[in-house]
Amino acid sequence: MNLYLPIANLSVNAFVIIGLGGLVGLLSGMFGVGGGFLTTPLLIFYGIPPTVAAASAASQVTGASVSGVFAHLHRGAVDIRMGLVLVAGGVIGALIGAGLFRLLQSIGQIDTAIGLLYVVMLGGIGLLMARESIQAILAMRRGERPRARKRRHHPLVAALPMRWRFYRSGLYISPIAPFILGMLTGIVTMLLGVGGGFILVPAMLYLLGMATQVVVGTSLFQILFVTMATTMFHSVTTKAVDLVLALLLLVGSVTGAQIGARLSMKFRPEYLRVFLALIVLIVAIRMALGLGWQPDEIYTVEVL
Repeated sequence: MNLYLPIANLSVNAFVIIGLGGLVGLLSGMFGVGGGFLTTPLLIFYGIPPTVAAASAASQVTGASVSGVFAHLHRGAVDIRMGLVLVAGGVIGALIGAGLFRLLQSIGQIDTAIGLLYVVMLGGIGLLMARESIQAILAMRRGERPRARKRRHHPLVAALPMRWRFYRSGLYISPIAPFILGMLTGIVTMLLGVGGGFILVPAMLYLLGMATQVVVGTSLFQILFVTMATTMFHSVTTKAVDLVLALLLLVGSVTGAQIGARLSMKFRPEYLRVFLALIVLIVAIRMALGLGWQPDEIYTVEVL
């Protein structure tokens, strides 16, 4: 069944888009990641323009985050005060990202910029994830027990002035650090259409030293509001949000996440992380090849 995407200005097979959303949702449910960092590359591979793919993926992440936020709020696993600081930084970052997006659009380099950022980002994440999971598997086979992680914030964070108490996170740090972290993720969300959880969660654990039980819920809290702001900014400035595309992705991702959550119970987490690392690296390599290949049509005509 073909559907016309009004913003992308092309017809797509609805079942293929739902399938792509389902695949991302499946990975999300299996590996405990948002999956948004794979949505945009997969849409680009299918032929969706990178600008529309990035803008629409952000709106899909918003919808997918709602149920997760309410579930964590119900369990008391969200640090509201920390989340609000992260959201404030994220909204400012999204505004900065909107300016960068429009600038890159005006000089005709936005597609290349999105591709390069994804290659660097996915390549780095994939290599780090592969190294960590392989080390965990080798240690498991040698019978070594994993070391308990000491919870502490980074010395640079400790040196910042004007400290606040974040009781739920068990922290007494400056709000400047989470504000800057939120701002960086807001810029990334605006440019790439990702939730930013793959940046937020490790940074909250290893830089801010937050309590593990509130990290995921607080991250989802920030992602929900920042992707909402990002979708609004895209709608007003770039006009690249395709709601038909976002709804198709959302239908697939919600279904896929449920299936993935059940499958994750059947495999060891160490092997799941290796598998995810391989997927991320394959997507990064494919993006890099796409940047180097000569397209079938060197010139395109766009009606403004």
